[in-house]
Amino acid sequence: MFNNLKSKIKELAKTAVIMAEEALGSKTGIQKKKMAIEYITNHIPVPAPFKTLISILLSSFIDDAVEFAVQYMEVI
Repeated sequence: MFNNLKSKIKELAKTAVIMAEEALGSKTGIQKKKMAIEYITNHIPVPAPFKTLISILLSSFIDDAVEFAVQYMEVI
């Protein structure tokens, strides 16, 4: 279950980083990261009562996924 969820989080991270960049532009790294993390936690494909728990359990993974997505977008 967590492997599929982690895969989905990686996909969401790419979308979240793009949306944050478009919405906030440059020189707003901290705000963009917060916006991306919020987007991911809101769109995690689990029932609403479990979203908070999953986002807490996977907070480090979500943070890493956002960082990876940022690096990925810089290469493209």
